[in-house]
Amino acid sequence: MKRGVLAVMQVGLLLGLFALWHVLVKMEVLPAFFFGEPLIVLQRIWNWFATGKIFPHLGITLLETLLAFAIGTALGLVFGLWLALSDLAAKLLDPYITAFNSMPRVILAPIFAVWFGLGIWSKVLLGVTLVFFIVFFSVYHGVREVSPTVLANARMLGASGRQLLRHVYLPSATAWVFSSLHASVGMAFVGAVVGEYLGSAKGVGYLILQAEGVFDINTVFAGVLVLTACALVLDRIVTLAERRLLRWRPGNVSAAS
Repeated sequence: MKRGVLAVMQVGLLLGLFALWHVLVKMEVLPAFFFGEPLIVLQRIWNWFATGKIFPHLGITLLETLLAFAIGTALGLVFGLWLALSDLAAKLLDPYITAFNSMPRVILAPIFAVWFGLGIWSKVLLGVTLVFFIVFFSVYHGVREVSPTVLANARMLGASGRQLLRHVYLPSATAWVFSSLHASVGMAFVGAVVGEYLGSAKGVGYLILQAEGVFDINTVFAGVLVLTACALVLDRIVTLAERRLLRWRPGNVSAAS
């Protein structure tokens, strides 16, 4: 199916869902107090952007998200490679990594707020803890899944440790990393918004929290839609980067052509 036709179908499906939402609310199948009204929600979003009210809040949330995404990804790459290539370190740290990964990390938000205050860094660090393990395990398993035959052939041809890292381990891990980055974008947003819920004076999460306090469900939905749209844009950027950097994969070659 051509991309243009698929895009039209996707937009049509979205418009259909909004139309269904509108009809169900107008027919009082869905109570407007609990489910909002789509036209009012869209009007809220329009007013936010038309007046510029949303930009300071959206800028803070995006900054927190991007910092959490970048730092969490970098740390996941470094530690994933290190533990995948060091059996001793992997065995030594395995119980601690398992324990920390099993912890519901959202509960760290109030601790970070106490340690780092109500500025952006408490939100960034919460996002880092969510992003880190997604990338870490992808890199770790990506390196561990390298074919022993490929490694044996590379060593037989005289490849050094640095050459193995560059030409064997990293290409293997890269495909795994990009598959994890799509999930990491959403987790970075979760960290930013949850942190803003617990204490902040700016951010889209702050706007949503204020709306919840006065039972303004339309503004809550407006904030959710804005965050969803931003997450989709960031996910699209990751997809484009993946296609560019992994052109050697058969699926990406056909997509690029």
